Amino acid sequence: MKKERTYIDKVHTWGSIWSVSALAALFFVPLMFSIRYNAFPQFSMLLKALAAVVPIYWSTAIVEVITYTPMLGAGGTYLSFVTGNITNLKLPCAMNALERAEVKASSEEGELISTVAIAASAITTTIVIAVGVLLFAPVLPHITADDSVVKPAFEYVIPALFGALGASYFAKYWRLAILPILAGVVVYIFSPSMPVGTMIFITIVVSILGAFGMYKLKWVK
Repeated sequence: MKKERTYIDKVHTWGSIWSVSALAALFFVPLMFSIRYNAFPQFSMLLKALAAVVPIYWSTAIVEVITYTPMLGAGGTYLSFVTGNITNLKLPCAMNALERAEVKASSEEGELISTVAIAASAITTTIVIAVGVLLFAPVLPHITADDSVVKPAFEYVIPALFGALGASYFAKYWRLAILPILAGVVVYIFSPSMPVGTMIFITIVVSILGAFGMYKLKWVK
């Protein structure tokens, strides 16, 4: 008798298919331009350029998978990595949805809610970008120019987003927030160019160890 496939099995199957398809599409565009214009990079120069950036991106990619998967669930992780912009949009949307539903990403309910929230974020982002391109293209160069009075606001969009998202957690669990915040500040003082994905992984590890220590000391329940 054939065993019925579970929802998670299907998630991994389709997630793998779409991940490979997205990767192939990313390679397809530059390949087609190279074929069309007969302009291929020299292999030795390509390897030299990759040698400088690949180690950084490989380490960041591994760290992000380990970090994001427990927070987003399987379906949310596949969808986020295919659609991109995880830190700025997908993660805040998923975490906000999970918090409002009062479920964990590792539960069946959390798996579905996280995936739906990220899908809604991806669709909304696509629509907003399309509308924004059409409507703001004529005025965007003026409001983002160096002499524009509103230009500084664009530099604080991401801090404002995470500040608003983190404020509720910091207020609710302020004891647990002290160590990861201090760890992030110290790391960025000595390594200001550290990738965001690596920093998130570091602060999560510090948060877990700090919470465990505080629980053992009976500082938190």
